[in-house]
Amino acid sequence: MNKLKVSIAIPVSVISDTPHLREKTSKIGMIARSAAIFRVDEIIVYPDNIKTNQQRDQEFIALLLNYLETPQYLRKALFRLDPDLQYAGIMPPLRTPHHPLSGKTKHLKVGEYREGVVILERKDGLAVDIGVQQPALLRQKQFQVGERLTTQVVKIGETVEVQPVSREYIPQYWGYQVRVENRSFGQLSMEGGFDLKIATARIGDDFKSVATDIGQKWRGNILVGFGAPARGLHEIVQDENLELGALADFVVNTVPNQGTVTVRAEEALLATLAVFNIYFPR
Repeated sequence: MNKLKVSIAIPVSVISDTPHLREKTSKIGMIARSAAIFRVDEIIVYPDNIKTNQQRDQEFIALLLNYLETPQYLRKALFRLDPDLQYAGIMPPLRTPHHPLSGKTKHLKVGEYREGVVILERKDGLAVDIGVQQPALLRQKQFQVGERLTTQVVKIGETVEVQPVSREYIPQYWGYQVRVENRSFGQLSMEGGFDLKIATARIGDDFKSVATDIGQKWRGNILVGFGAPARGLHEIVQDENLELGALADFVVNTVPNQGTVTVRAEEALLATLAVFNIYFPR
């Protein structure tokens, strides 16, 4: 199935201007929430400072993004106690379709999709926790205990039965996936196989002046890149002796005539995705 896929690329340094764990957590929560509101399919966390080992911060960002994307009823099974999750409770819930509010078996419907985790193997298949009062039966055994999977309810009765499905076939938005990227933004742009690459920057074309041209190419796999608090994408790719205009199909300013000296990365993300949502409805 050919579907539009929108990926956003955020730098590890997105949290560099927030020294305390609580504020870092809050910022990542805002990024995740913005991505979910505007149905981003993938969040890519890329290294943006070649002189610094950013692996620790990169893993931290990915942990929080993955934690928030995971339905609440699966978090205990999929995440161990971790000091980095100390303030996870302050992050806003995503409230996406794969985060159902009801945990009662009687509210299930045949055809409904649910995220689940395999909890044990049975003679007739696997027991899967799908967030209701009783485990569901998955008759296939190709998954491991502790593995997360996307399921569809196929039978409701004394036993709830589910089948595995690929999330790309689910008709409604099913959350984002997180990719920890070892390549720089320049390498990602050149080697990532994207059909359309958009870089956001203060020094760029006013979005309205290129919106029609972007709309004509708005298909396939799309990459939208963002810079860091201290350095924009122009400066980040200069570390590789690259020019942003040569890497991206469009370099755009989605917050023209800004009233502040700077626009924070999470603010630029929200503004950009909101504008794209209006101009390029999905």
